[in-house]
Formats: sequence, structure tokens, C-alpha cells
Amino acid sequence: MKKGLLIIVSGPSGAGKGTVLKHILADTDHFYYSVSATTRPMRPGDVDGVSYHFISREEFEKKIARDEMLEYAEYVGNLYGTPLAPIEKNLSEGKHVILEIETQGALKVMEKRPDAVSIMIVPPDAKTLLKRLTDRETESAETIQKRMEQAKFELSHFYDYDYVVINRDDADDVAAADILNIVDAEMKKTSRNGEIKDNYFT
Repeated sequence: MKKGLLIIVSGPSGAGKGTVLKHILADTDHFYYSVSATTRPMRPGDVDGVSYHFISREEFEKKIARDEMLEYAEYVGNLYGTPLAPIEKNLSEGKHVILEIETQGALKVMEKRPDAVSIMIVPPDAKTLLKRLTDRETESAETIQKRMEQAKFELSHFYDYDYVVINRDDADDVAAADILNIVDAEMKKTSRNGEIKDNYFT
């Protein structure tokens, strides 16, 4: 069985990553969403194994020592990271693994896994991004400004990604189709299909 793709998906808050990925992850036979692990306590509404894999700091540190985390970082006193075992299991079963991750973590994964396909999802422009963040009406003007600054940082790494997908208003299905087209093209790369040549000359 041909291995699946490890797909890194990043983008600023307000890009609509979650909505776009919902379209893709409806196909559970071909796609698997990587769930991060964390040492932070569960909050109301959290579901273990869905929101995060909630584990103790001791267990998390053991996983780091055993090289069982693809990447990890500490934020506000808690550890967050990507367990490697579920990724390798699903890739070996031919599923495409989607790793939705912020830019700093994505860069670490790109360095560690050059075979990964990296995609940045962005709104069409800064004006649209600001409108989306403002229309949520859930955050202060100060928080929105911080998110806009973070978006600038993320976009400063634009050329580190293999592909960019523009998520226009009311067109998340189109953005999802773009990602599926990228996956299809990647699976047709000659570097991933050497066995076809062997069928002719062995």
C-alpha cells in the first residue's frame, strides 16, 4: 500500500482553516486529523482524544526523551506537541494526515520531515482578515490588533510553504477543492511513483 501524505496546514487566525478542513475531513477513509497532546488541564467542553490528548507532564517528558513527539513547545507553563505514533500509523495505512499547526511548529516539522507537503491558507487580503476578526465580536480591539500582528509574522514565512490557498468569503468549499487538487497532484509526482517505472523494466 502506498503511504499517505503528511500535510501541514497553517494560516492566520481568521483565515477559516477549520471550516475549510471540515470539508476535507468528512472523508475519513482517506484523511486523518492529527490531534495534539498537552499537559494543560481539561476545560469544560474538552473531549480527550478530540480536543487534545490530555497527559501528565511526566508522561509528556518521557515521550520527548523517547523521541515520540514530532514537535513540541511550552506555552504559559504547559507543554503542547504532536505525537508521532498516530501519524506514522495512519500514513502507513495510506491515509493523508493533516497537521493543523501554527507557523513556528510548522517550520520545525518541515525541517524534520522534508517529505511533508505544506499549505498556507490565507484570506484574500488584510482588509478581509480584519473584517473577519472584527465580525466575530468575541475579542477586544487590543486582541484583534495582536492577531493582525501575528498574521504579519506568519506571512513573513510565506515562501517557506509549498502552496498557498486563498479562502475567499463564502467559498470555503472552493478552498477545500484546491487542497484536494494539491493532494492529487502530489500523489502523482514521479518521486512518489517509482514502482510504475519498475513495472516496465524489471
